[in-house]
Amino acid sequence: MNITCIGGGPAGLYFGLLMKKQNPANQITVVERNRAYDTFGWGVVFSDQTLGNLVNADEQTARTILQSFNHWDDIDTHFKGAKVTSGGHGFCGIGRKRLLNILQSRCEELGVKLVFETDVADDQEIAAAYNADLVIASDGLNSRIRTRYAASYQPDIEQRNCRFVWLGTKKLFSAFTFAFEQTEHGWFQAHAYQYDGDTSTFIVETPEEVWRKAGLDQMSQQESIAYCERLFAKHLDGNPLISNATHLRGSAAWITFPRIICNNWVHWNTVGGKRVPVVLMGDAAHSAHFSIGSGTKLALEDAIELARCFEKHGEQGMEQVLDAYQRVRAVEVLKIQSAARNSMEWFENVDRYTAMEAEQFAYSMLTRSQRLSHENLRVRDAGYVERYEGWIAEHAHAQAGLPPPAAGRHSIPPMLTPFKLRGTLLKNRIVVSPMAQYSAVDGVAGDYHLVHLGARAQGGAGLVFAEMTCVSADARITPACPGLYKPEHTAAWKRIVDFVHNNTSAKIAMQIGHAGAKGSTRRAWDGIDQPLESGNWPLVSASEQQYLPGVSQTARAATAEDMARIKADFVSATVAAAEAGFDWLELHCAHGYLLSSFISPLTNQRQDEYGGSLENRCRYPLEVFKAVRAAWPQDKPISVRISAHDWVEGGITPDDAVAIARLFKAAGADMIDCSSGQVSKREKPIYGRMFQTPFADRVRNEAGIPTIAVGAIFEADHANSIIAAGRADLCAVARPHLANPAWTLTEAAKIGYLDVEWPQQYTAGKVQLERNLERERQIAAASSGMTPQQIAAKLLEG
Repeated sequence: MNITCIGGGPAGLYFGLLMKKQNPANQITVVERNRAYDTFGWGVVFSDQTLGNLVNADEQTARTILQSFNHWDDIDTHFKGAKVTSGGHGFCGIGRKRLLNILQSRCEELGVKLVFETDVADDQEIAAAYNADLVIASDGLNSRIRTRYAASYQPDIEQRNCRFVWLGTKKLFSAFTFAFEQTEHGWFQAHAYQYDGDTSTFIVETPEEVWRKAGLDQMSQQESIAYCERLFAKHLDGNPLISNATHLRGSAAWITFPRIICNNWVHWNTVGGKRVPVVLMGDAAHSAHFSIGSGTKLALEDAIELARCFEKHGEQGMEQVLDAYQRVRAVEVLKIQSAARNSMEWFENVDRYTAMEAEQFAYSMLTRSQRLSHENLRVRDAGYVERYEGWIAEHAHAQAGLPPPAAGRHSIPPMLTPFKLRGTLLKNRIVVSPMAQYSAVDGVAGDYHLVHLGARAQGGAGLVFAEMTCVSADARITPACPGLYKPEHTAAWKRIVDFVHNNTSAKIAMQIGHAGAKGSTRRAWDGIDQPLESGNWPLVSASEQQYLPGVSQTARAATAEDMARIKADFVSATVAAAEAGFDWLELHCAHGYLLSSFISPLTNQRQDEYGGSLENRCRYPLEVFKAVRAAWPQDKPISVRISAHDWVEGGITPDDAVAIARLFKAAGADMIDCSSGQVSKREKPIYGRMFQTPFADRVRNEAGIPTIAVGAIFEADHANSIIAAGRADLCAVARPHLANPAWTLTEAAKIGYLDVEWPQQYTAGKVQLERNLERERQIAAASSGMTPQQIAAKLLEG
């Protein structure tokens, strides 16, 4: 087979050598526009895992690369005059020029033809010249080939929000170093690491707005380098910063990062009468932000996978090989890009986290991609995690007005630290989410609710929520939803509240709401969102609408009289909740229910003072909130559940969620419960573990109000990471609590934390559970050669 690689970077060179090694009869040519020893950039970074992949693909190349690496385990974070060090990360740095030279030498050794100083203007012409059966387009971020065949590749290219410059220095950093410096214009950060015996990479990054305010867009290259030297002087120890991009002038050295993803990776041409595929590889196909160091990793692993696909599927034909390549790599790249996007957005919004103390800021930075979790960190550096847990525990106890943890209880999992809001003290940060059960009779919560909520209160959570409870009969979602609009409702709820208070140390919360256009439907298992077959009641919403077009009842637009009556119903329900003894109240303003329908532009088409701008759309929910706050005991907190993202173009966005949170905070809200969606059936959510946590993160750290994180939080590791990083103050867990009422107690045992309160009646179960889990860890460790702690972290990593 004749293979032509356009672009002599890591992807093209590595694929060339792998295919030549696989079959020496392959005729492979790598065409590069630069000279053999030219390079722009400094060092590149690999993880230990990537090195393992290289060893498996071509041990000889990997061995040469390994001999040239500078290896380190520590990450140093410099912030507000403090340095926080975390170890065990296992990274390697190598000069980009050295890496390319190694790959070039191996190619020549195997017989790959290398053609330098040839700028390919026409890929079809070069394919014809070398009689190519396959063309690899590995021509980088600014790929001409990707642009030429954009209709086939369907690239999505997004220029991101920070400017950065890639520099070097002779200062040798003993750890991967992140340094953050504040100026009058905003924050700058440096990413620095040593990659050979005498040189380090030094990348300086800052948001575009800050870059312009600092005047860097008007400076020459020498002036901007001098600016960076002054800004990071205490980290450089007198060493200058060096640029090797001497071909660029002035501000051109500062670039923005292009996030690239292609829907298709293969284009077919007809050259010399035969069909020739042009296959994207490396940066031409995708990009991953430099903050997780995965661009070169992805390029090399693209090469490895395509070579493997030829070995495995070659006899089936070219199309089968390329289909398999794209199918496998697209999934892996998506995973990396998801983590890279999280990391990139963290650095784009450093100012969001600068109110934190250095300890929490560093932890937030370390876990920014959500690939590195609390237990992963513990395996890497148990001492660091233990110290940080002690720091979190001390601050949590102080926030709760409690004395410092007793001796021996200094290191407490973050999710099990206390939290206080107004006069309500929670023993830990785990919340049983409000989950509709459709099991009330005439609005009365009965024995089912007593067992359901009582069991979960005994299961270790700090706060247990009743499901959305309706403020009037016509506010119900279904006829089987509970209410708080009759005396018998209050009495029924008081029975449950008393049980929780008398038999557990948990607190119990009431969520009140009005279904709006989503009311008068069947129970979920009888047809979710489907209208009742009979016995329907009239519906109101912010504007006339059908939740399910052509299916649902039509809700009419609420009149002034409707709004006054409904506000009074909310107040009456609030008074009833207080009489029942609830510790906490939540106002439901999410998921397309009545108050949510006012907030979202998808459902609010009003022309009066309650429609139009976000402030106007929030006017009625805020009026209801203020009336409820006035009726609720002042020493008890009120949270507000919002839909932080409608997942529909033209709907509520995370930017809006921050503004909504600020409005409720100004009105006296104590906490924002950050959910999303369920406002429109046109929604297209992007699911994944902890997928809604970024909303809680933004609201907490931008609006400055405590938050509850919800959505696909199903392990202690998730909750500990979220709380420790300051992404939320509480974690709400729903479905796992349906499967296991004692989720909190079980998860504590899984991570080996034994000093947790169990119901006295269940202590025998506690001992056996802990013994069984420890035995499982020991067996797994014995069979794998890993420590029990490593086994636990691997299991949690999923």
